[in-house]
Amino acid sequence: MIRVVLPAHLRTLAHVGFEVTLEIPAPVTLSSVLDGLEARYPMLQGTIRDHVSRKRRAFLRFFACQQDLSHESPDKELPEPVATGKEPLVIIGAIAGG
Repeated sequence: MIRVVLPAHLRTLAHVGFEVTLEIPAPVTLSSVLDGLEARYPMLQGTIRDHVSRKRRAFLRFFACQQDLSHESPDKELPEPVATGKEPLVIIGAIAGG
């Protein structure tokens, strides 16, 4: 089971709590987790990644095991603690303002 922590605005949109769990077959990559997340919660499609380019939305960041994975290849395997469910994949919404 993969654990994913979502930012408040995406939790509200998906009608879920602080953390969701997903069954993702190996190899566990950021792309496979996001595919599983969007399949289970279709209302999140296009909110985390662009519909066409599949690139991360500008105001979202991905963290795992205290590492920023936002600029890593989405096909790179996630750290073992995340792949085994010991640690969550954390999606953080950035705050912008002036």
